[in-house]
Amino acid sequence: MIDWLRRPAAPRVVKPRTLRIGGQDLPLVIRRLRQAKRMTLRLSPDGSEVRVSIPAWGRVGDAEAFARDRADWLAQQLARLPAQQTLEPGAPVPFRGVARRLDWHATAPRRPSIGEDAIILGGPREGLESRLRRWLEREALALLADDLAHYCARGGHPVPRLALSRAQRRWGSCAADGSIRINWRLVMAPDFVRRSVVAHEVAHLRHFDHSPAFHAELDRLFEGNVAEANHWLKREGRGLYRPFG
Repeated sequence: MIDWLRRPAAPRVVKPRTLRIGGQDLPLVIRRLRQAKRMTLRLSPDGSEVRVSIPAWGRVGDAEAFARDRADWLAQQLARLPAQQTLEPGAPVPFRGVARRLDWHATAPRRPSIGEDAIILGGPREGLESRLRRWLEREALALLADDLAHYCARGGHPVPRLALSRAQRRWGSCAADGSIRINWRLVMAPDFVRRSVVAHEVAHLRHFDHSPAFHAELDRLFEGNVAEANHWLKREGRGLYRPFG
């Protein structure tokens, strides 16, 4: 006999996972990755969450324990992050490796412009951050397009499709179809750092790996010091996420 009066089971409510780090509760995000061979732990670049990647066969409980056992290490990473910056008039905004003062006047043109030591823009106070970010992304796209054309010419490649990335972990990527994505935040880094990332992805057009042949190609393409650029990103890269969260 069918019990048609039985009510459907209530949906299971999954409580968000959190981890107590440095006196605050951070979301704990666990991701299963098909290509992962081991468990990895990291703090998001802006310090807003803890991330654990596990192989497809990994257990969530093991991932939680893995993160909790390393809470002290995560707290050290969190403490090293630059203080969160509020984007308000007078705040410093990095642009091409130089910290410039955000100079806002309601009567100034809405489109930002570069002064001697400032980024000048106007319009309503509301939406200031979004207008500045859109301008930085446009500047990034123009600079990156020039960089890409330059390194493709050096490498003997046609210029592939370019897109901006908002990735939280990667500065650049080269897809199997040859299209390239570069993190827009690199417009805030020194020019040689941004250009090293573009050269890196162009080198992947010839060598889709990180073999000695790839590194030889990168050294041939990039006119600067690759190790110096990588060191800058390792030391300062997290700071590029602070102005805009």
